[in-house]
Amino acid sequence: KSRNPLDFSMQGSMFNTWKPMWVVLLEDGIEFYKRKSDNSPKGMIPLKGSTINSPCQDFGKRMFVFKLTAAKQQDHFFQASYLEERDAWVRDIKKAIQCIDGGQRFARKSTRKSIRLPETINLSALYLSMKDPEKGIKELKLEKDKKVFNHCFTGTAVIDWLVSSNSIRNRKEGLMLASSLLNEGYLQPAGDTSKAAAEGLSDTPFLDLSDAYYYFPDSGFFCEGNSSDDDVVLKEEFRGMIVKQGCLLKQGHRRKNWKVRKFVLREDPAYLHYYDPAGGEDPLGAIHLRGCVVTAVEDMPDSKKYDVENNLFEIITASEVHYYLQAASSAERTEWIKAIQSVARTGK
Repeated sequence: KSRNPLDFSMQGSMFNTWKPMWVVLLEDGIEFYKRKSDNSPKGMIPLKGSTINSPCQDFGKRMFVFKLTAAKQQDHFFQASYLEERDAWVRDIKKAIQCIDGGQRFARKSTRKSIRLPETINLSALYLSMKDPEKGIKELKLEKDKKVFNHCFTGTAVIDWLVSSNSIRNRKEGLMLASSLLNEGYLQPAGDTSKAAAEGLSDTPFLDLSDAYYYFPDSGFFCEGNSSDDDVVLKEEFRGMIVKQGCLLKQGHRRKNWKVRKFVLREDPAYLHYYDPAGGEDPLGAIHLRGCVVTAVEDMPDSKKYDVENNLFEIITASEVHYYLQAASSAERTEWIKAIQSVARTGK
């Protein structure tokens, strides 16, 4: 099974509005769950005889949508959080359909097997070594195309480090190892050059180039325009280390509707930024957490019953602004509350 959360809709069937669902790709179908923790799916879409259309332009204001048309000509619409996620799902679903048509068994290959990475290499341990303040890769401020990339490093620097640390025998082997680190999320691309390669527009996902930039996912990376009018206070919000990130439902302050947002929690300074999961490097808003109160909420009087899933929590800032959020499960809600409480106590 391959599980990933997607913003999901079934047009003209069980759902006629967009709802976040937990989606599972099987050998012969797609199961969808109301919550990640549910044992039984809400339904299943058989893949035999199905066709897939991507990108799907049926929804003008929604990005990264693809359409799966079942054998009975019933359309099912999926929205991913970002381009790479949509393309990966479309690729795997197409492969599963082809395997069914050809009488073969569908199975996703792990990154380790697909690039023939030696089993003795521990990517997690290697990642910690790369981040070592004394002996690891140095994080720099780099400029390119009138943008300043903070807390990042070049692709060449990564390969140089792998060679000097005796992790690899040559630079070609280093490309394989760095690509694996990238595919497993230990490295993130920064800038158009490295992002294009990661999306499959180059011979290798990782680039051994001095103008291809990368960063550690839990670093204080942020990108800024190279302008003298930049807001220094805004920059300060992004200097904190990322301690947690993921998708939550957020209630709007005006219309009181719920939308999926990607949240990034930083400490010192303590901020919770939220983004449109469909893309964009700039946050839609920021919550200053210093001195805030965060608690679990069981019910909301101004919300319709079907809008909430009993995994609510509330953040009340020091300036008494209220934010209502929903997690996918009770356990996930607890994780977020504990993380926010910790950052609010220690971060400035």
